[in-house]
Amino acid sequence: MDRPRSRDDEFAAYMQARQASLLRTAYLLTGDRHTAEDLVQTAFAKLYLAWDRVEQQGSIDGYLRRILVNENNSLWRRAWKRREVATEVMPDTAHHDVHDGGAGRELWALVQTLPRKARAVVVLRYYEELSEAETAEALGISVGTVKSQASRALAALRDRAPASMSPREEER
Repeated sequence: MDRPRSRDDEFAAYMQARQASLLRTAYLLTGDRHTAEDLVQTAFAKLYLAWDRVEQQGSIDGYLRRILVNENNSLWRRAWKRREVATEVMPDTAHHDVHDGGAGRELWALVQTLPRKARAVVVLRYYEELSEAETAEALGISVGTVKSQASRALAALRDRAPASMSPREEER
């Protein structure tokens, strides 16, 4: 006899299914693995508190992305985040194995140079592959703003990218 799944079981199953994807998105938004992990943890905690109030189970992903983006914006605004601390030894940085000769790493390093709002549009629109309407909803902006932000961000990336990253360069 099947017993109905409890609220906690449903949430745990959802969290397990979405955690890796959300962590990648958070990393792309923040550029730092530790901050991304904190961001995901906060987003899931806030989602858990609202789990019973989410009216459409199909819209949970959008709701969770909205929490993620809003929390990232809140972290960015905090004054303590802007303080720098000097150390005598440089910390180790994580190296990610990418099998594209480092082009993906180079590209995402360029994306990190974009302003935070433009970076959020690029991550949601092109990495998460959301439609313009879904991206607008997740960020709480108009579709026109998504289009203009994406256009400006892509133009900035084209200007900043070295010639070796140009697809036209590879054709030669």
